Amino acid sequence: MVKSTNIIYDYRPHEECGVFGIFDHEQQAGLETYYGLFALQHRGQESAGITISDGKSMETFRGMGLVTEVFRQIPEKEGFIGIGHVRYSTTGSSVSSNIQPLQAEGINGSVAIAHNGNLTNTISLKTRLLQGGATFQTTMDTEVIIKLLARSKERRIEDQIKEVMSEIRGAYALVVCTNHSLYGVRDPLGYRPLVIGQTEKGWVLASETAALDLIDAQYYRDVQPGEIVTIDEEGLHSEWFEAYRPARLGMCSFEYIYFARPDSIINGQSVYEARLEMGRQLWKEAQFDGDVVMSVPDSGNVAARGYAEVSGIPYSVGLLKNKYMGRTFIKPGQKNREIAVRMKLNPIRCNVEGKRIVLIDDSIVRGTTSGIIVRLLKKAGAKEVNLLISSPPVCYPCYFGIDTAERKQLIGATHTLEEIRKFIGADRLQYLSEEGLARAISCIPKKDMCMACFNGDYPEVLDTEGQKKE
Repeated sequence: MVKSTNIIYDYRPHEECGVFGIFDHEQQAGLETYYGLFALQHRGQESAGITISDGKSMETFRGMGLVTEVFRQIPEKEGFIGIGHVRYSTTGSSVSSNIQPLQAEGINGSVAIAHNGNLTNTISLKTRLLQGGATFQTTMDTEVIIKLLARSKERRIEDQIKEVMSEIRGAYALVVCTNHSLYGVRDPLGYRPLVIGQTEKGWVLASETAALDLIDAQYYRDVQPGEIVTIDEEGLHSEWFEAYRPARLGMCSFEYIYFARPDSIINGQSVYEARLEMGRQLWKEAQFDGDVVMSVPDSGNVAARGYAEVSGIPYSVGLLKNKYMGRTFIKPGQKNREIAVRMKLNPIRCNVEGKRIVLIDDSIVRGTTSGIIVRLLKKAGAKEVNLLISSPPVCYPCYFGIDTAERKQLIGATHTLEEIRKFIGADRLQYLSEEGLARAISCIPKKDMCMACFNGDYPEVLDTEGQKKE
């Protein structure tokens, strides 16, 4: 986690980043990649970067900030291959040297890579590379990947990627480009999403289908766990990494709960429909009565509508979100935390006053923000605030690309349900069960879904680096 004197007071889990790639002779790669990253901005707001190739040379453009801040002008370099990245740091500091894509020179010439996820054996791999004479300019696990790739003696890029996949462990959805081809790679457990889109004359890779929609590309399918997709002059073809066959998959359930845009399709299922069903499942399990159903915007909006639909309780907007909040840095302290939340959310008093509210949010991490929101609603005249969470309690840290706190800081790990309710100040509190969540995310068998942040059942064995977060 980033350490600084000024920090963002948003206690939700954070995704690491979003990736995008395009191979299309009929399109301006830089412009299309810009649009794709704009659609993925919710996945990372610290930095953005674009790499463009015209088939002969490659150039990378990067900067700190939002996509629109970094690229006030679209890169002028012409090209038909492009990859892009938006970042929220989980491994490595939030500094300019850690901006992706990373570009290097390998046996086949220039190569660039953008990575979404988090490796669990970074320290051991980096130590080995350092002992072999490598130097590092960043603190990211992504640099470990690109150095392994550049050092491979295999002639084919696909074989170089397979060699790297045999060494790295953890979560990775990669877009890689050379001056001739675009590649998409998903780890064998499928932690992080990666989809394929098709344009009239080319192909697109992206973390979410929302990025395809913006550039008018048609959703083709998901990159499968362990698959290496190659896009070149001959079209799209793929190979499989066979050396590591996990006993189960580990597709991230939090993509459906919070991270992905509701208009995206992940692993073949509409995120909107999954969240709607989470709300329906909450009604089946809790059946909290009230005068109105409200959400904590925007993450609780769809689940709240699902709850209202099946319960018959009217849905109403109780909290207005400031659309111009952006990235606000607030100094530590309880008063400043409350100011940060109030800058983002404000009650609509006429909808709140005198009402028994059923309030729906996606998760509780430390509990601080939830408590502030409950107090805001009660100060605005709410008669009751009954809080429902569309996920199970977050009790364990994530090592696969989500920035959660250490376990001792997770309120679900250190307090009972009643203690959490009292701490937050809600009149009633209930979480969605793991079974209810699995029913909502119907595209993935429960055994292939990563719920480790809820139950500690990690899909693969963690090394000593991973254990440090405990």
